[in-house]
Amino acid sequence: MKHTAVITGGSKGIGLDLAKRLLDLDYTVISIARSKASDVPEALIQMQADLLDAAAVAQVAAQIASAYEVTHFVQNAGVIWPNLLEDATPGDITGLAQLQLGSALTLLQAFLPAMKARQFGRVLFNGSRAALGVPTRTAYAASKAGVIGMARTWALELAPHGITVNVVAPGPVQTDNFWGIVAQGSEREAKLAASLPVGRLGVPRDVSNAFLYFCDPENGFVTGQTLYVCGGASVGTLTI
Repeated sequence: MKHTAVITGGSKGIGLDLAKRLLDLDYTVISIARSKASDVPEALIQMQADLLDAAAVAQVAAQIASAYEVTHFVQNAGVIWPNLLEDATPGDITGLAQLQLGSALTLLQAFLPAMKARQFGRVLFNGSRAALGVPTRTAYAASKAGVIGMARTWALELAPHGITVNVVAPGPVQTDNFWGIVAQGSEREAKLAASLPVGRLGVPRDVSNAFLYFCDPENGFVTGQTLYVCGGASVGTLTI
Protein backbone atom coordinates (compact mmCIF):
# COMPACT_ATOMS: atom_id res chain seq x y z
CA MET A 1 0.00 0.00 0.00
CA LYS A 2 1.30 3.43 -0.95
CA HIS A 3 0.96 5.83 1.96
CA THR A 4 0.11 9.51 1.67
CA ALA A 5 0.53 11.73 4.72
CA VAL A 6 -0.86 15.22 5.23
CA ILE A 7 0.95 17.22 7.91
CA THR A 8 -0.27 20.66 8.95
CA GLY A 9 2.72 22.88 9.60
CA GLY A 10 4.97 20.39 7.85
CA SER A 11 7.44 22.99 6.58
CA LYS A 12 9.34 23.63 9.82
CA GLY A 13 10.15 22.31 13.27
CA ILE A 14 8.57 19.05 14.38
CA GLY A 15 6.38 18.85 11.30
CA LEU A 16 9.31 19.16 8.91
CA ASP A 17 11.38 16.60 10.80
CA LEU A 18 8.48 14.13 10.57
CA ALA A 19 7.92 14.97 6.90
CA LYS A 20 11.55 14.22 6.06
CA ARG A 21 11.42 10.89 7.86
CA LEU A 22 8.20 9.84 6.13
CA LEU A 23 9.68 10.84 2.76
CA ASP A 24 12.61 8.56 3.56
CA LEU A 25 10.06 5.77 4.04
CA ASP A 26 8.71 6.48 0.52
CA TYR A 27 5.53 8.19 1.67
CA THR A 28 3.94 10.92 -0.40
CA VAL A 29 3.95 13.86 2.03
CA ILE A 30 1.85 17.01 1.80
CA SER A 31 2.38 19.99 4.08
CA ILE A 32 -0.33 22.58 4.74
CA ALA A 33 1.04 25.90 5.96
CA ARG A 34 0.31 29.62 5.63
CA SER A 35 3.25 30.11 3.26
CA LYS A 36 5.63 28.00 1.25
CA ALA A 37 9.12 27.37 2.61
CA SER A 38 12.27 27.23 0.51
CA ASP A 39 14.48 25.13 2.78
CA VAL A 40 12.50 21.89 2.55
CA PRO A 41 13.00 18.69 0.51
CA GLU A 42 11.97 19.02 -3.12
CA ALA A 43 9.70 15.99 -2.76
CA LEU A 44 7.57 17.68 -0.10
CA ILE A 45 4.30 18.88 -1.62
CA GLN A 46 3.42 22.27 -0.16
CA MET A 47 -0.15 23.55 0.03
CA GLN A 48 -1.03 26.99 1.36
CA ALA A 49 -3.87 27.70 3.80
CA ASP A 50 -4.33 29.61 7.02
CA LEU A 51 -5.85 27.15 9.48
CA LEU A 52 -7.47 30.06 11.34
CA ASP A 53 -9.59 30.63 8.22
CA ALA A 54 -12.35 27.99 8.11
CA ALA A 55 -13.18 28.67 4.45
CA ALA A 56 -9.53 28.34 3.40
CA VAL A 57 -9.27 25.05 5.28
CA ALA A 58 -12.37 23.68 3.54
CA GLN A 59 -10.95 24.66 0.16
CA VAL A 60 -7.55 23.01 0.67
CA ALA A 61 -9.18 19.92 2.21
CA ALA A 62 -11.33 19.41 -0.88
CA GLN A 63 -8.37 20.05 -3.18
CA ILE A 64 -6.21 17.43 -1.47
CA ALA A 65 -8.99 14.84 -1.17
CA SER A 66 -9.77 15.14 -4.89
CA ALA A 67 -6.16 14.45 -5.88
CA TYR A 68 -4.85 12.03 -3.22
CA GLU A 69 -5.98 9.07 -1.13
CA VAL A 70 -4.76 10.22 2.26
CA THR A 71 -3.78 7.44 4.68
CA HIS A 72 -2.10 9.52 7.41
CA PHE A 73 -3.27 12.85 8.79
CA VAL A 74 -1.11 14.71 11.31
CA GLN A 75 -2.55 17.85 12.90
CA ASN A 76 0.74 19.44 13.92
CA ALA A 77 0.44 23.20 13.30
CA GLY A 78 -0.07 25.43 16.29
CA VAL A 79 0.58 28.75 17.99
CA ILE A 80 0.57 29.58 21.70
CA TRP A 81 -0.82 33.13 22.23
CA PRO A 82 0.28 33.38 25.91
CA ASN A 83 -1.72 35.66 28.22
CA LEU A 84 -2.36 35.95 31.92
CA LEU A 85 -5.98 35.36 32.86
CA GLU A 86 -6.67 39.11 33.14
CA ASP A 87 -5.51 39.66 29.56
CA ALA A 88 -7.02 36.59 27.89
CA THR A 89 -10.01 37.09 25.58
CA PRO A 90 -12.80 34.88 24.25
CA GLY A 91 -11.28 35.48 20.83
CA ASP A 92 -8.12 33.70 21.94
CA ILE A 93 -10.19 30.64 22.79
CA THR A 94 -12.27 30.60 19.62
CA GLY A 95 -9.21 31.25 17.45
CA LEU A 96 -7.16 28.41 18.87
CA ALA A 97 -10.21 26.13 18.88
CA GLN A 98 -10.51 26.70 15.12
CA LEU A 99 -6.79 26.13 14.62
CA GLN A 100 -6.46 23.00 16.75
CA LEU A 101 -9.94 21.46 16.54
CA GLY A 102 -12.07 22.98 13.79
CA SER A 103 -9.46 22.69 11.05
CA ALA A 104 -8.69 19.11 12.06
CA LEU A 105 -12.38 18.23 11.82
CA THR A 106 -12.73 19.74 8.35
CA LEU A 107 -9.58 18.08 7.03
CA LEU A 108 -10.32 14.63 8.42
CA GLN A 109 -13.89 14.73 7.14
CA ALA A 110 -12.44 15.23 3.65
CA PHE A 111 -9.90 12.41 4.00
CA LEU A 112 -12.13 9.92 5.80
CA PRO A 113 -13.90 8.34 2.81
CA ALA A 114 -10.59 7.15 1.36
CA MET A 115 -9.43 5.83 4.75
CA LYS A 116 -12.69 3.96 5.30
CA ALA A 117 -12.55 2.51 1.78
CA ARG A 118 -9.10 1.11 2.54
CA GLN A 119 -10.07 0.11 6.06
CA PHE A 120 -6.86 1.78 7.18
CA GLY A 121 -5.83 5.15 8.51
CA ARG A 122 -3.61 6.91 11.01
CA VAL A 123 -4.77 10.17 12.60
CA LEU A 124 -2.33 12.00 14.87
CA PHE A 125 -2.38 15.19 16.88
CA ASN A 126 0.48 17.27 18.19
CA GLY A 127 -0.84 17.97 21.68
CA SER A 128 1.03 19.54 24.56
CA ARG A 129 2.05 18.97 28.12
CA ALA A 130 0.28 22.33 28.65
CA ALA A 131 -3.03 20.46 28.58
CA LEU A 132 -2.23 19.60 32.20
CA GLY A 133 -2.00 23.30 33.06
CA VAL A 134 0.61 26.03 32.62
CA PRO A 135 0.44 29.70 33.68
CA THR A 136 -0.41 32.12 30.82
CA ARG A 137 -1.96 29.35 28.71
CA THR A 138 -5.72 29.85 29.12
CA ALA A 139 -6.61 29.42 25.44
CA TYR A 140 -3.70 27.17 24.52
CA ALA A 141 -4.22 24.69 27.36
CA ALA A 142 -7.96 24.64 26.68
CA SER A 143 -7.48 23.84 23.00
CA LYS A 144 -4.86 21.17 23.69
CA ALA A 145 -7.05 19.54 26.34
CA GLY A 146 -9.84 19.60 23.77
CA VAL A 147 -7.58 17.77 21.33
CA ILE A 148 -7.27 14.87 23.78
CA GLY A 149 -11.02 14.58 24.24
CA MET A 150 -11.72 14.80 20.52
CA ALA A 151 -9.03 12.24 19.69
CA ARG A 152 -10.45 9.75 22.19
CA THR A 153 -13.92 10.19 20.71
CA TRP A 154 -12.68 9.73 17.16
CA ALA A 155 -10.66 6.68 18.23
CA LEU A 156 -13.86 4.98 19.39
CA GLU A 157 -15.81 5.89 16.26
CA LEU A 158 -13.09 4.94 13.78
CA ALA A 159 -11.62 1.79 15.34
CA PRO A 160 -14.02 -0.51 13.43
CA HIS A 161 -12.62 0.93 10.19
CA GLY A 162 -8.97 0.16 10.94
CA ILE A 163 -8.25 3.83 11.71
CA THR A 164 -6.31 4.74 14.84
CA VAL A 165 -6.28 8.17 16.49
CA ASN A 166 -3.55 9.17 18.93
CA VAL A 167 -1.96 12.26 20.48
CA VAL A 168 1.72 13.06 20.97
CA ALA A 169 2.05 15.71 23.68
CA PRO A 170 5.46 17.43 23.76
CA GLY A 171 6.90 19.33 26.67
CA PRO A 172 9.62 22.01 26.23
CA VAL A 173 11.05 21.38 22.75
CA GLN A 174 13.46 23.64 20.88
CA THR A 175 11.22 25.06 18.16
CA ASP A 176 10.23 28.55 17.00
CA ASN A 177 7.14 28.40 19.25
CA PHE A 178 9.31 27.70 22.29
CA TRP A 179 11.87 30.38 21.47
CA GLY A 180 9.04 32.84 20.92
CA ILE A 181 8.46 32.64 24.68
CA VAL A 182 11.86 31.64 26.07
CA ALA A 183 14.83 33.46 24.52
CA GLN A 184 17.30 31.14 22.83
CA GLY A 185 20.51 30.81 24.84
CA SER A 186 19.04 32.67 27.81
CA GLU A 187 19.46 31.94 31.51
CA ARG A 188 15.78 31.08 31.62
CA GLU A 189 16.26 28.45 28.92
CA ALA A 190 19.16 26.88 30.82
CA LYS A 191 17.21 26.90 34.08
CA LEU A 192 14.21 25.25 32.44
CA ALA A 193 16.37 22.52 30.92
CA ALA A 194 18.00 21.83 34.27
CA SER A 195 14.59 21.58 35.97
CA LEU A 196 13.44 18.70 33.76
CA PRO A 197 13.99 15.19 35.13
CA VAL A 198 16.05 14.24 32.05
CA GLY A 199 18.17 17.40 32.40
CA ARG A 200 17.73 18.76 28.89
CA LEU A 201 15.23 20.31 26.52
CA GLY A 202 13.67 18.26 23.77
CA VAL A 203 14.46 18.52 20.07
CA PRO A 204 12.10 17.90 17.12
CA ARG A 205 13.54 14.42 16.57
CA ASP A 206 12.40 13.37 20.07
CA VAL A 207 8.81 14.12 19.07
CA SER A 208 8.93 12.74 15.54
CA ASN A 209 10.17 9.45 17.03
CA ALA A 210 6.83 9.15 18.82
CA PHE A 211 4.86 10.17 15.74
CA LEU A 212 6.61 7.49 13.70
CA TYR A 213 5.51 4.83 16.17
CA PHE A 214 1.87 5.80 15.79
CA CYS A 215 2.24 6.17 12.00
CA ASP A 216 3.47 2.61 11.58
CA PRO A 217 0.88 0.44 9.81
CA GLU A 218 1.78 -2.44 12.15
CA ASN A 219 0.77 -0.48 15.26
CA GLY A 220 -2.97 -0.87 14.86
CA PHE A 221 -3.71 -2.03 18.41
CA VAL A 222 -2.96 1.34 20.03
CA THR A 223 -5.62 4.02 19.74
CA GLY A 224 -7.11 6.83 21.79
CA GLN A 225 -3.84 7.35 23.65
CA THR A 226 -1.84 10.43 24.64
CA LEU A 227 1.91 9.99 24.83
CA TYR A 228 3.77 12.74 26.69
CA VAL A 229 7.18 13.41 25.17
CA CYS A 230 8.25 15.91 27.78
CA GLY A 231 11.44 14.83 29.53
CA GLY A 232 9.41 13.83 32.58
CA ALA A 233 7.64 17.19 32.97
CA SER A 234 4.22 15.52 33.06
CA VAL A 235 5.16 13.16 35.91
CA GLY A 236 5.07 15.86 38.59
CA THR A 237 7.07 18.67 40.12
CA LEU A 238 7.05 17.70 43.80
CA THR A 239 10.37 16.40 45.05
CA ILE A 240 10.28 14.51 48.35
